[in-house]
Amino acid sequence: MNGELPDFRAAAELSQRRLGPDGAARLLDAGHAWRLAPVLEGGGAVVFPHVSLEVCGHHTAAAVHACLDSGADQVLVLGVLHALTDELEQARVRVANGGDPSVEDSWGIQGPSLCGRTDWTHEFSLLNFLFLWHEETARRGIGGPELITRYPYLAGGNPEAMPGIEELEHIARNAVVVATADPFHHGIGYGDAADEVLAPGAGGLEVARRRIEEGLALLRDGDYAGYNRHCVDAKSDARDVGQVLRHLLGPVAGRVLDLVADDMSGPYCAPSPTWVAGALIELVPDQHAG
Repeated sequence: MNGELPDFRAAAELSQRRLGPDGAARLLDAGHAWRLAPVLEGGGAVVFPHVSLEVCGHHTAAAVHACLDSGADQVLVLGVLHALTDELEQARVRVANGGDPSVEDSWGIQGPSLCGRTDWTHEFSLLNFLFLWHEETARRGIGGPELITRYPYLAGGNPEAMPGIEELEHIARNAVVVATADPFHHGIGYGDAADEVLAPGAGGLEVARRRIEEGLALLRDGDYAGYNRHCVDAKSDARDVGQVLRHLLGPVAGRVLDLVADDMSGPYCAPSPTWVAGALIELVPDQHAG
């Protein structure tokens, strides 16, 4: 993605205030369209989008329900750490071009209660999940399981080498795991040529589904380097989250359960079509893996 990101954190907080408890309840009710707790109970994961609540909040709600219905005592939630500063962006570009992530100061895993960098405190990718989590646990009258949020950065094809991965391995042994990602960005605002872009309803969503499935196949095979390249090409922000998920879970088969488009022409002040594919994805242990 090109240039400075819009203030998606402020936009998320505005959407939450606008929805309020009644709007959140409607999204949470819509999230019951999917019953995904068995996916988590079986050692898989659920991946949900972090674009606008109005468009994809029911996907996020489905992930919240999966966590709470699983009966787990701990939930590990992996968030996307976007390149919100020039330093983070340049490090990401160097690694995407084959650079060694271990020489980058931002290499590793961030999150609450951890020492080290605090770029995650400016991140927006888990705000909607945390909002709906709070609303649903209040509706159920429960404290909920322990929620652990972590933000990996610069997996670079070797998630097993990332600083902090041992902690995630330990947590994942006794926790269910969910993650957020927006695995396909498309259009003029994202640097695609005007004569090559597709609106969602004019074949764009079909292309998005195909590209997302290509990435899931690479993860299934454990082709981290190939997956990293795929994410650059597909303009997916799942490059770190996806690799860490695959490392923690082992071979997994991914399936897109639902796919919608969120118009980003306004936030990017760009011509249409400029949009993001919001996908609800399940990852289940691959029974055919060797």
